[in-house]
Amino acid sequence: MLHSFLSRSSLPASRHLLNPSRHLSSQSTRLESLREKLKTEDSTLSSVEVLQTFASGSAPRRKARKSSRALPKPDWLRVRPAESENFNKLRTTVRKSGLATVCEEARCPNIGECWGGGDDGTATATIMIMGDTCTRGCSFCSVKTSRRPPPVDTDEPKKVAEAVKEWGLDYVVLTSVDRDDMPDQGSGHFRAVVQAIKRESPEMLVEALTPDFQGNVDFIDKVATSGLDVYAHNVETVERLQRRMRDHRANYWQSLGVLERVKEVNSNIVTKTSLMLGVGETDEDLTQTLKDLRSANVDVVTFGQYLQPSKRHMPVKAYVTPEKFQEWQEVAEGMGFKYVASGPLVRSSYKAGEFFLKALVKEQNQKVAS
Repeated sequence: MLHSFLSRSSLPASRHLLNPSRHLSSQSTRLESLREKLKTEDSTLSSVEVLQTFASGSAPRRKARKSSRALPKPDWLRVRPAESENFNKLRTTVRKSGLATVCEEARCPNIGECWGGGDDGTATATIMIMGDTCTRGCSFCSVKTSRRPPPVDTDEPKKVAEAVKEWGLDYVVLTSVDRDDMPDQGSGHFRAVVQAIKRESPEMLVEALTPDFQGNVDFIDKVATSGLDVYAHNVETVERLQRRMRDHRANYWQSLGVLERVKEVNSNIVTKTSLMLGVGETDEDLTQTLKDLRSANVDVVTFGQYLQPSKRHMPVKAYVTPEKFQEWQEVAEGMGFKYVASGPLVRSSYKAGEFFLKALVKEQNQKVAS
């Protein structure tokens, strides 16, 4: 077969007959040249293509590689620069307290608006407790990871309580890294921070965005009964895309189970979750997810655009238009969610303390008091 292939070489017959030694020398030179080229290039040539090159004296065309360029960001994803008096003041307090914020660690695009106070001048920050290093590695998240992060700061509950009081907030959001390395996965520490805030500032409304605690109901209960006002846990994406986006220890039904358990142990608490769009989901995927969330009695849902934090992370599949986000807000509201926030730059804790959500929490608290 090889002999047959070489006999059909494109070289003219006269060259074969008149100067065979020169022809063989030319072939040897081309072969040596090709070998050197293969050593120095990232070649994808097959064995057949190598033979074609040797026989014909011309390099074959390589298959075009798929472009790895990221999708260009649309105009509606432009954000406010992170520079204002409020921004600098809040950043100074964070540094002085030695606290970590998810705003910085997760490279949130809203840090300028939230820390700067936005249009109403009220600064908001989401404090990340239990350190800045996570035991999990989700493909969408830029937070550092390690199997054995440093020990938690036992003085952190006191530091957080003092910091939020100094900021003069009336609504604070806590979140954390996953701490699968700890015996109770950090649930006891979460509870201690919430209770320290409530002791220092009894009127403060506290929201906690928690890990899944691997579905352990005892750990979920510790946080749900800590005096918390809003219990948030993110399912992140639709069921079909869970394995693509989240660490293997997380899963869709486990996350739904967390939210459902919270309502079972504390029916008066507000439950909340968040979904990232633009990762390959379909309308059918999202509709089913909303149905599942309502079945778990979730009160609040937010929709936001996934943004790739670095080239090492999962790429954006599509940029969803503001009009489409508005459609999903209307769909979710029509399904009975008590509060919905939906927009390209919305994040799970974005504008968490805005008027409507605060009013919802206070309404729940009044029911308990009566």
